[in-house]
Amino acid sequence: MEAEPIMTAPRLKLGAGTLDVWRASLDQPPEAVAGLESLLCDDERARAQAFHFDRDRLRFVAGRGILRSLLAGYIGVPPQKVGLRYGPYRKPRLAGDGPWFNVSHSGPVALFAFSDGVEVGVDVELARTLPDGDRIAERFFSPAEVQRLRSLPADQKDAAFLACWTRKEAFVKARGDGLALPLDAFDVSFGPGRPCELLRTAWSAEEAGQWQLVDLSDPAGGYVAALAAHDVGWRVITRRLDTIPVHEQSMILQEMT
Repeated sequence: MEAEPIMTAPRLKLGAGTLDVWRASLDQPPEAVAGLESLLCDDERARAQAFHFDRDRLRFVAGRGILRSLLAGYIGVPPQKVGLRYGPYRKPRLAGDGPWFNVSHSGPVALFAFSDGVEVGVDVELARTLPDGDRIAERFFSPAEVQRLRSLPADQKDAAFLACWTRKEAFVKARGDGLALPLDAFDVSFGPGRPCELLRTAWSAEEAGQWQLVDLSDPAGGYVAALAAHDVGWRVITRRLDTIPVHEQSMILQEMT
């Protein structure tokens, strides 16, 4: 695809029955970060300056600038004019009309999910070894999930833990409950050969069938990730933004099956 300025790129549009997920790197070159920082509001710049380490500050700037650029494409306004507000648990949303969205990042990897019909949640974690995985699972996972994790071979446990964690976090973020919803109050599927599903909620026998969970993990990219959306039957389209300087946009479209 021919490179185009991100601020003048053609209007982005969510297709009927589809959810868009964009993947980007937050480790951008200095000139790109400077351009993205120019898109931020005063509050976002103040939040950026509060970070102790430069790497974290630059990644925050890149993430917010990319989010504003993408939202601008969907609603047809300049990135600087995108108005954001926050729910009771600090989940951001547009101040006016436009898509529901959610953002997650781990290290340099960021995922941005968009929907024009339902609340969405996304979570990503870099693949890594977890020496305390069993202990953390016992604290946060449901009894059924802990038992499932313990049943797996040792060489599968780290990936299984992260799959479970990201699916649970994506669901909580989609609901907008923050820390008010205990992670052990519902079950998700995980592990080799298991479909990505919400299996049970403690508060409703029907709710598990009302949500779609999607595995967005990319072993080649070195991360585990999941998407949650209310209702089922959504088609998920992932787009990779290889470079996000303000003056260049390179997109590779990959449709998930």
